[in-house]
This record gives sequence, structure tokens and C-alpha cells, in this order.
Amino acid sequence: MIEGFVALYIFMLAAFTGYEVISKVPVILHTPLMSGSNFVHGIVLVGTMVALGHAETGMERLVGFVAVILAAGNAVGGYVVTERMLEMFKSSRGGK
Repeated sequence: MIEGFVALYIFMLAAFTGYEVISKVPVILHTPLMSGSNFVHGIVLVGTMVALGHAETGMERLVGFVAVILAAGNAVGGYVVTERMLEMFKSSRGGK
């Protein structure tokens, strides 16, 4: 029981810290920083899959499954934004 409260506390602390850090980043720097940290999204995805693999109860499996879905969306979204950012810097020369 106490482990659940510790995990919830760590989650809440991580969510608050992440929000505070991201909200302080200027808009012009957000996309380059995101493109530079796409590898972190992959690590988060692997971590959620490991957590799902260790799930024992139905609720743990449900939370783990949702975590995997959200982490995968985060990883894919990071690469999509990076691709869009790189498209903005391509030269319009060459007939394309």
C-alpha cells in the first residue's frame, strides 16, 4: 500500500516539475529542444513497456497499457514535429 503512495508522489512531483520546466522554455526554443530530445521519448516508451510487463493485477495492466499508448504517441509526435520543423528550413529552390 505504501509503495502505491510513493509511486503516486513521484508521479505528481515529476508532472509538476515537467510542467514548470516546459512552461519556462521560450516558444522559439521549444521545437529545437524537442527535436534534440527525441531519444528520451523512446526511453520512456521502453520503460512503460517494462512496467506493463511486470503488471500483475487488472488495474496495473490497464494503467500500463494507457502509459504505453501515451508514450508511443509522445514519441511519434516528437518525430512528426521534428519533421515539420525541418521542412520549414528546406530551400524552395530546385522546383519543389
